[in-house]
Amino acid sequence: MRKEYREEDVSVDRNSTKNKIVYGGTAFMGKYFQPEIETASQDQIRQWQNERLVKQVKHVYDNVKMYRERMDELGVKPEDIKGVEDLHKLPFTTKDDLRDQYPYGLLATSLDNCVRIHSTSGTTGRRVVAFYTQHDLDLWDDCCARAIVAAGGSEKDVVHVCYGYGLFTGGSGLHGGSHRLGALTLPMSSGNTDRQIQFMTDLGSTILCCTPSYAAYLAESIIERGMRDKIKLKAGIFGAEAWTEEMRHDIEKKLGIKAYDIYGLTEISGPGVSFECEEQSGMHINEDHFIAEVIDPKTGEVLPDGEKGELVFTSITKEAFPLLRYRTRDICILSHKKCSCGRTHVKMTKPLGRSDDMLIVKGVNVFPSQIESVLLNQGYDPNYQIVVTRKNNSDNIKVQVEMSDAMVSESADQLNAREKKLVSGLKGMLGILAEVNLVVPKTITRSEGKAVRVIDMRNLYENK
Repeated sequence: MRKEYREEDVSVDRNSTKNKIVYGGTAFMGKYFQPEIETASQDQIRQWQNERLVKQVKHVYDNVKMYRERMDELGVKPEDIKGVEDLHKLPFTTKDDLRDQYPYGLLATSLDNCVRIHSTSGTTGRRVVAFYTQHDLDLWDDCCARAIVAAGGSEKDVVHVCYGYGLFTGGSGLHGGSHRLGALTLPMSSGNTDRQIQFMTDLGSTILCCTPSYAAYLAESIIERGMRDKIKLKAGIFGAEAWTEEMRHDIEKKLGIKAYDIYGLTEISGPGVSFECEEQSGMHINEDHFIAEVIDPKTGEVLPDGEKGELVFTSITKEAFPLLRYRTRDICILSHKKCSCGRTHVKMTKPLGRSDDMLIVKGVNVFPSQIESVLLNQGYDPNYQIVVTRKNNSDNIKVQVEMSDAMVSESADQLNAREKKLVSGLKGMLGILAEVNLVVPKTITRSEGKAVRVIDMRNLYENK
């Protein structure tokens, strides 16, 4: 039997045709989706976290072999975890663990309780798969609804979702949040810009949800078509890739909107783990569902507020795929400073960089090892370089691949065929199009014998 989630002081009307959240019999109206939660005292938030962490640790210890073995190795039992102050006793979880346990190793409930999966890219063809119960989806919808309301949304809005759907969490997350709020939801998915603009104008879209690079492209396309005065957008919720303040201001100016950041990752749930409010000075983490830490990426030491380090999340309400101390590899800073919006949940900065070699290109996770795998499978030595650029707010990825000595004498047609085959192989592995250039041996600069694999020219984290 599936259980229905209830906060201690909030009732949820799941049967209403508009799925309104109800407080004391009064339908939601205002700047918060769940005010009793979003503006709860620090003591109340800590109480929720303590109680839920204790239950979650027992849940994963009893149901996930990897966590049970890791905790036993550390000499830690579920009863040793009394609250958040004991979180540091628990083992970290990494993306390698998710790959190694693929597909069912981290599943913490029976498969017949699960109703959906989502997936993100793996580094060698083995993807990361996350499972969801209906309970998990309900909570995810709530988190995304909070983000939409924080951006000024209500049930009167038309939410235009052009994140990708399918295995990617972006489309499903904001789609679910819009439904929960009771707004009219346009499930556009990505691409087909002419259709996007047609529906945007004909149906009066007011909130745009997509990657910032696609928002910038839409803005340019709308202006080029002379349609700027036909759109009714007031806000945008943009995530899945890094973007600068300059890019934010450019999008806001061109579309006449306020642009808000949203953060999430498939391993934890998807978009809605944290979101920006009207202050636009960091993203509020939904602390009733996720405990955030910042650690020294080299030592694992937990750092205090205001210190820059690697972001770590523990899921305390998920049933199917709860992760303990998951290392996101995103670098950020946490702050409990009072926010003018009235929300009391901790804020995180935009990611300020990565502690690993992962790139995010067009909203897709790209690892150099994925590219290396394609090269090796097609008979190339792993001498390559990835160059990422951004032109007109659109990401481009180019892969330079050194030929073998024997290839140098091949005809232009043969080399063109090789490049096309590599492009096809990379598209299958990455899910996005990458330009490929074959270059003569020793072209790629080496430093102390080691090739420089990645040149990211987007300056996404400059001056951070």
